[in-house]
Amino acid sequence: MTQAQQILREYWGYDSFRPMQEEIISAADSGRDVLAILPTGGGKSICFQVPALMKDGLALVVTPLIALMKDQVQNLEERGIKAIAVHAGMSRQQVDLALNNAAYGDCKFLYLSPERLGTALFRSYVDVLNINYIVVDEAHCISQWGYDFRPDYLSIGKLRESCDAPVIALTATATPQVADDIMEKLLFREKLVLKGNFDRPELSYIVRECEDKCGQLLGICNGVQGSGIVYMRSRKKCEEYAAVLRQEGVSASFYHAGLSAQLRSDRQEAWKKGTIRVMVCTNAFGMGIDKPDVRFVVHCDLPESPEAYFQEAGRAGRDGKRSYAILLWNSTDVKRLRQLTGLAFPSLDYIEDVYHKLHVFYQIPYEHGMGRQLKFDLVAFCKQFGLSVASARNAIIYLERSEHLSYNEAVDVNTRVRINVERSRLYEVDLPEPRMVELLELLMRRYSGIFSHLVNVEEDWLAASMDISIPELRQLLYRLSLEHVIHYVPGERSDVITLHHNHLVKGNLDLQPERYRMLKEKDESRAEAVVDYVHETDRCRPRVLLEYFGQEMENDCGTCDVCRGKRNRESAREKLRPFLGADLEEVKAFIANPANALPSDAMEIYREMLDE
Repeated sequence: MTQAQQILREYWGYDSFRPMQEEIISAADSGRDVLAILPTGGGKSICFQVPALMKDGLALVVTPLIALMKDQVQNLEERGIKAIAVHAGMSRQQVDLALNNAAYGDCKFLYLSPERLGTALFRSYVDVLNINYIVVDEAHCISQWGYDFRPDYLSIGKLRESCDAPVIALTATATPQVADDIMEKLLFREKLVLKGNFDRPELSYIVRECEDKCGQLLGICNGVQGSGIVYMRSRKKCEEYAAVLRQEGVSASFYHAGLSAQLRSDRQEAWKKGTIRVMVCTNAFGMGIDKPDVRFVVHCDLPESPEAYFQEAGRAGRDGKRSYAILLWNSTDVKRLRQLTGLAFPSLDYIEDVYHKLHVFYQIPYEHGMGRQLKFDLVAFCKQFGLSVASARNAIIYLERSEHLSYNEAVDVNTRVRINVERSRLYEVDLPEPRMVELLELLMRRYSGIFSHLVNVEEDWLAASMDISIPELRQLLYRLSLEHVIHYVPGERSDVITLHHNHLVKGNLDLQPERYRMLKEKDESRAEAVVDYVHETDRCRPRVLLEYFGQEMENDCGTCDVCRGKRNRESAREKLRPFLGADLEEVKAFIANPANALPSDAMEIYREMLDE
């Protein structure tokens, strides 16, 4: 048994690897940079976790998915493997402590969100982290051709200049063009792509054109046993459809980024355990969730790209049993998708105008603002300047793509506290409860600078130190603020914008017009690929999808709606063949008889046979 197999058995209890895992591990172990393209549910995490355990040092894992990060850290620690996560929403003290533990605490995996890579604090630790692999999850995010490009990922290439560890890049969705760009951006010493088989014979792809989507969805939920995911674009529609399903006796709930972190976590866990059978959600749900027994994934809106659709649909049937990927659409959806694609790229003049309005909104003058983190309310911003929410949001996204700022949505913003009373006078203050004094002493000992400015505080640490619940801690903080002893800003969920440079004078903002045109054309071509997919009536659906990603299928799947339709038509032709030249009324009577199980277009098929 090889060392890799021994580690697999010891920590995961498996005797053998899934397809392509061993080849990827072997390439990484030999010191080569490797891009692994594996389908959703193909076991990507094993591909970097096993080789990292085979060597001294730790693997630096860059991923944008905080939920996945926390989930993997928990899974590793349950196996006795030390892992640490650093992500948005953590205070500087929390990040410093985590990095220190990673460097000096026998840690094997450090999970990091991409925006942390460029910080001075992280850079100060690079030399002492003893990195054995740089792991890039969701690697398509680094490619300008990728459907989910994120500028913060570009820092990974710069990291390679100071860290000589090999790279293991992983993604479930990469066209040949994207794969090539990933390797260039990550400064691969030699290009190596190892690609799994994306054919999912257990997954039946079905496309239905319909107006009554809610009725169709109810039929699917009642007709297919097991758990399911229903994707929608609108948060409001998620709530409405979940309510209708519950009224009809289906165990359902909804999930979107507007819910609190705790509520999202509770619902995700309830769905994973089967307490909730069907989750109606936006694409905020599902990333990194490894639930093997999902029997159906339904899209009630057209996805924005084949990449997004393939990844989301692929969450069904990971246990290898028959499952269904169903897409419901109508002509209105096609119009809406094209409109949304058009709105995704406002004019460059509009984007520059939004850039300056952002600085006005926060009263940031020219030549100031670099590095500032701003709690952002998009609706309030648009209301103040009379802007369309959708257009303004897309302008901000392009400002992020062109590296002028970072835009993180629905971040958990820490509770912040400043002590208003001078240190020398603090003990003269008459407080109504001894626990308030205890809390103030903890705050003074823990947080330097708390007398001069608002600092992020760790509610969980403070509550644990005082042996009280977090709600009790918040009540104490609130009462201290009523006594005017502290300035208390409760934690909340908020969008956060980070400015990458000082406010530039009008006309000096480089919005990369050539790149803008390229991205806009690419976005439009992805949308049209989705439209072509739903209009397809002749070619096997997984064949169409796999060709988009540069992979060929030997045979048609035989289970998608197109293949089944062809088979049904052939069967109908055989049944109708004896009636060629018969009395038309006799043919109609034969077709109308349900016992003959003919398709709805049987009469049309019969006329085609006559024409032949």
